[in-house]
Amino acid sequence: MNIDAINPIAMAVFLAFFAFVTILGFVASRWKRGDLTQLHEWGLGGRQFGGVITWFLVGGDFYTAYTVIAVPALVYSVGAYGFFALPYTIIVYPVVFAIMPKLWEVCHRKNHITAADFVQGEHGGKWFPAAIAITGIIATMPYIALQLIGMQVVIKGLGVSGELPLIIAFLVLAFYTYSSGLRAPAMIAFVKDIMIYIVVIAAVWIIPEKLGGYGSVFDAADSYFTAKGGVTGILLKPTQFTAFASLALGSALAAFMYPHTLTGILSSKSAKTIKMNAVFLPAYTVLLGLIALLGYMAIAAGVQASPASDVVPTLFNKIFPAWFVGFAAAAIAISALVPAAIMSIGAANLFTRNLWRPLVNPNITDEQESKNAKVVSLFVKLGALSFIIFLPTQFAIDLQLLGGVWILQIFPAVVFSLYTKRLSTVPLFFGWVTGIVLGTTLAFMQNLKPVYTLHFGDFALPLYIGLIAFAANIVVTAIFTVILPKKK
Repeated sequence: MNIDAINPIAMAVFLAFFAFVTILGFVASRWKRGDLTQLHEWGLGGRQFGGVITWFLVGGDFYTAYTVIAVPALVYSVGAYGFFALPYTIIVYPVVFAIMPKLWEVCHRKNHITAADFVQGEHGGKWFPAAIAITGIIATMPYIALQLIGMQVVIKGLGVSGELPLIIAFLVLAFYTYSSGLRAPAMIAFVKDIMIYIVVIAAVWIIPEKLGGYGSVFDAADSYFTAKGGVTGILLKPTQFTAFASLALGSALAAFMYPHTLTGILSSKSAKTIKMNAVFLPAYTVLLGLIALLGYMAIAAGVQASPASDVVPTLFNKIFPAWFVGFAAAAIAISALVPAAIMSIGAANLFTRNLWRPLVNPNITDEQESKNAKVVSLFVKLGALSFIIFLPTQFAIDLQLLGGVWILQIFPAVVFSLYTKRLSTVPLFFGWVTGIVLGTTLAFMQNLKPVYTLHFGDFALPLYIGLIAFAANIVVTAIFTVILPKKK
């Protein structure tokens, strides 16, 4: 750590806000009081969150610190292709509106806490629900690591390097999550979202003004990508159309299969709350589009960032005064704490309800179940921290991309089972295995890149690997459903 590189004003502002949300995290256990020895109280906030809280909570775990760091970095690197996150978040909310209220009603009626609970309730058995739970846990672990990477990037932008700040942040996150459960990120999400909106609105207003307006920003980006050549540019190339569209569609279908997003949904107090949020959550899509534009602004400002993930902190350090740099860094770091807490809770719920209880200790009491989940949430965060400290950062990024392919494969078991009783465990299991194996194989053939090109004679069709595997999953499930019809 180079003490001379630290800006004392920026660091003081950062620490002040970080300390404030830490206090909120511990105070949250007394907010909307409930018996935290019960898993549904600790892990789902007692299923009592109304429209406003749910809006902040779901937005807080869906739009993360890594989103703020990675989306502008992708746009900075590849141009228009990096905007696939916009149609993805446009597609996802009609899916939420149509599906999630129905899923909430079933889960509320039958006291399901996880997606694997729902699968077990619909189809019975314990091994296939365990497979669903393992899929969710493995897909979530690198996602938590990415939040810590986002925090690491902004702390480095303040002049502090090394793992010690991450370890301190981990301890803070671990203790208030253990103490307060889902109430902690729900309360902190209010502060996080307000801060992020302030940062983004200030950035998209002030930065272009200093660079000569948006016309100059787009002209500079266009000239930059033209000079680079290849397929990058501020407009999509025809060869990118299907990859762009399939990434958006596949990501949208997978988004609310993750344990953290489902946890946010199931913590709502009613199906009507979920529908209302699906109507108003697209406000975050506007925010995401503005965040993505920071990539072009960095090009226009002459920012040289290596790796590209440093682009937002470098841009802010160049344009804004120290106090605002500290405020922005705090906003992004807090944007890591909220989803990381929800992700660890979601993974802990899966482990306790769908692995430990059915496979190890069927006679576990409700109080023991809650205590077990609290302990597991600590180990989940410790595992994510290990990703960052002991493995290359790229490893976590690659695994998260692979996790998106995997989590999409539980969609038929969860969503299709809501609408038909013809499905049974064996066809769904074979479909899941097919999707997991095919998706993993194609991903490794592409060196863990998300797109694979299908060839039909001279015709090439680049598609998102998760969607290819998902299509195979559906076909195999349908075939085995015909061959092995469900017993009445």
